[in-house]
Order: sequence, then C-alpha cells, then structure tokens
Amino acid sequence: MKLNSLNKITEPLNSTPKMPVLFLGHGSPMNAIEENEFVEGFRNIGKSIPRPNAILCVSAHWETRGTFVTAMEKPKTIHDFGGFPKALYDVQYPVPGNPQLANEAKSLMKSANIELDHKWGLDHGAWSVIKHLYPEADVPVVQMSLDYYQTPQYHYDLMKELASLRNKGVLIIGSGNMVHNLREVAWNKFDSDNYAFDWALEASDKMKKYILNGDHKQLINYRCHGKAFELAIPTPEHYLPLLYTLALKEENECIHLFNDKAVAGSLTMTSVKIG
Repeated sequence: MKLNSLNKITEPLNSTPKMPVLFLGHGSPMNAIEENEFVEGFRNIGKSIPRPNAILCVSAHWETRGTFVTAMEKPKTIHDFGGFPKALYDVQYPVPGNPQLANEAKSLMKSANIELDHKWGLDHGAWSVIKHLYPEADVPVVQMSLDYYQTPQYHYDLMKELASLRNKGVLIIGSGNMVHNLREVAWNKFDSDNYAFDWALEASDKMKKYILNGDHKQLINYRCHGKAFELAIPTPEHYLPLLYTLALKEENECIHLFNDKAVAGSLTMTSVKIG
C-alpha cells in the first residue's frame, strides 16, 4: 500500500474531478496527539472527501523572504514548538514528498520567482492536522511558504495561479487560525467550551459572514475593520492561509464551516471546506 503511494509521486498529475479546498484551524500542537472534537472534525472531513493524489499545504508556521515549495522526496517532521510533553516530540509523520508537484506549482506561479526548497520539511501547521486526515502517511505532501514581505492581496492572487491543480487530484490546504492572539489567551479558560472574548466573537462573526457571502475583498482588507480585527489578527501569518484557500473558490461552489468554536478566549478553531 505504501509502496504504491510512493510510486505515485513519479506519475504525471493527470486530470481528475475537481478536488475540494480546506482551511484547517490547527490550534495547539497538542491536537496532534489528543482526542477531542476538533480532531474528530478533521477525521470526518478526511473521510468525506475524495482521496487526493497529493496535498499542497500552506502553513502559518513557514514564513520566508520570497515564496518556496518543498521539493524533497522525504520531508522531515519538524517539531517547531517548545514546552510540550515528550510524547508530542516523539511523533513522526513519515509521509512522502512530491518533487513533481513542487515543480509544477513553481511553473504555474508565473507572477513570482518561486524557489524549490530541500531543507524545510513539514512543520506542525501541516503534519499535526494532515495526520488526522490521512493517518497512514500515504498521501504525498508538499508545503508552500508565506512571504512575510507581501500584502494580503499578493497572497490571494498568487494562489489563484494554482487553481488548475484542483483538477489533478491535488488537495490544497491552508492551515492557521482565523482568530489567533496568543498574548490574550485566557489560560484559566482553556478547557471551557467555546469561550471567546467579545472582540474575538465580533471578529469571528464578521469573518464568517464575509466567507459565506463570498465577500473576499472585505477579508483581504482585514486591517480596515477596527479594533476587534486588530486584536484577532495581531500578526498575519495565521490568517493568511485562509486567503490562500478562499482564492480558489469558484462561483456557486458550496462552503461548509466545521470545528466552529473558540478556545481560551482569543483563538478560534473554525475550519472551512470549499467544494
């Protein structure tokens, strides 16, 4: 089974029915090893969609000068966090890479000078959620970085150039959190069910309204929405993967929200399925 999946990485990316697109609110790295409703939500989505030939993931945790895509055959599992139990650092997700997909993505993104990367691997924004969708680690994964020097509009427009990959069996995933302010976390409320500060709730409700109404301009111009959005998005890296996924939505495609809950006051796990 795994041998077959490894062989697939050298096969052409042939035409397939259009794959859906996912934005996954990844939350704490502990979601990689815990059993909770969010993990169950990831598993259920994995079971509900067609099995992909490969995955292209944009994670909040790989910020670079310029845009890179991983092009190694065996990406390493990166434990890019601190202060967690040893069991989390012991987790390996030995999924194959897909150099061919990396090269095709590079060739499609003509508006930017895309570089191939052979050092990074998969950070926890990628493997901690993908492992629940495909626990056998038998679907090749390529990761794409966030150029932190670019505007929200740049990120949105860049992903549009990869739209054709959806018709080649590629599942495109953005991994971050729509509301993500670690400085404001209410640690004493971490186990409370769906606890959100007023500003987090306000920002989350507006984001979801814009998503469901297809008002991407408002989401791209998130800095224009006042204090609630300033607190919800103090830095852009966890929010930008949402724009990458929304850029691929076609007219009349359905949108499904899942894992739509807040954690510790200042984080939301809200995830989005397009198509």
